[in-house]
Amino acid sequence: MHPNALKAIERIAAEPREAYHHIEVNRLTPVIGAEVSGVDLSEGASKEQHDEIHRAFLENHVLVFRNQTLTKDQQKAFARKFGKLRALPLSDIDGDDPEIVLIRASEKSRFVAGEVWHTDGTADPAPSLGSMLYMHETPEIGCGGDTLFANMHLAYEMLSPAMREFLLGLTAIHDGAVPWKGFTPPEGLPKTEHPIVAKHPDTGRPMLFVNSGFTTHIPDLSEDESTAILNMLFQFVEREQALNCRIRWEPGTLVFWDNRCTQHRAVWDYYPYSRFGERVTVLGTQPTAAEVNRTQKEAELVE
Repeated sequence: MHPNALKAIERIAAEPREAYHHIEVNRLTPVIGAEVSGVDLSEGASKEQHDEIHRAFLENHVLVFRNQTLTKDQQKAFARKFGKLRALPLSDIDGDDPEIVLIRASEKSRFVAGEVWHTDGTADPAPSLGSMLYMHETPEIGCGGDTLFANMHLAYEMLSPAMREFLLGLTAIHDGAVPWKGFTPPEGLPKTEHPIVAKHPDTGRPMLFVNSGFTTHIPDLSEDESTAILNMLFQFVEREQALNCRIRWEPGTLVFWDNRCTQHRAVWDYYPYSRFGERVTVLGTQPTAAEVNRTQKEAELVE
């Protein structure tokens, strides 16, 4: 691993963190993911617990809540503490609730959604803040069904200084039809231009904001240049395990992830077993481009 990448990991892993007093937070890796305990989401978190959950969310980007028993309304009530929920058009509903997306696979499945690294809904003009998936059914223990998550703050910081500078100011096109490759996509799918290096709206930190699930090209570059740069970034996320945490699902597990600064990939290694969960999505805002100044802290990464 390049020394610059090692320094980026070391810096994030060593960031100071305040103690938690109303929940328990245990990190899954030094750079992304944490399990949260000491709160029953069906009863509703207290203000003090919610404030600490929000802080843990910004610090860890992916939160795992185990042994929860939630109705749809209870799951949505927890999600609404972070913002308004996305409602699907009636024609797109797979169930009886426009705010709930059913995530399922079985022995009848011939493909599943989310097998490639992606961020949910980046083709939207204002992509989501985050997603919450509550799992009802999983394969038996040892039979797969995990989800991988990757830290896009770290992905940007692990790039060489020259590449980070090059990407600043560039934009990329995100197309909602990409996941429909090989099929006939519905009409009216969004296509949007976003900065390649965006600024997190809550923390101000820069992050890589392209993904192979939706991003098609960089309009300011030639086709060959665009393809080369995007493929390099996609492959970097795919192969760099230092970016990742891995979530092993159990019935009653709820995972809340920050779509602004993470990518994820559902591992379909459990055929012919079944997997079923319900996902809600919290609405977000339009991404803004990062403006990264070369501070002393950044300069240390290139030494």
